[in-house]
Amino acid sequence: MRHFEAVRSHVGSRHQLRQNDPYLLSFDLRLPQGRHQGIYLAELEDEHGRRYLRISTPIGPLAGTDPRRCLRFNWEQRTGYLAMADLDGSPYLHLCENRPYGYLDGLELERLIAELGVLGDQLEQIIVSEGDAL
Repeated sequence: MRHFEAVRSHVGSRHQLRQNDPYLLSFDLRLPQGRHQGIYLAELEDEHGRRYLRISTPIGPLAGTDPRRCLRFNWEQRTGYLAMADLDGSPYLHLCENRPYGYLDGLELERLIAELGVLGDQLEQIIVSEGDAL
């Protein structure tokens, strides 16, 4: 996959898209036990014009979260990191992964989506005690 349109084609053939904007896609990943996790894919560009795919999933409100735990989590992870982004005007923790298109194919994209979706759901269950709020 060399560009966002290839990602759109691949993801759109496997998942029902909730959002389908020029450089942003979203869908609900189905998980065991009837759960689901929102997945977002966006294109990023660095200062040298290189393009990356960001895969992210919201996991819970930032309010009340210990930043040391977030940094410790980031240090220990092999795939995915925690970041903050607004969701409906409120700061939310997101589990993210950025990949250059040159190292991305359909199998790797599906692996990342599945891995981040499952891990995001597990983190959400820890942070949001009332269950699947996303």
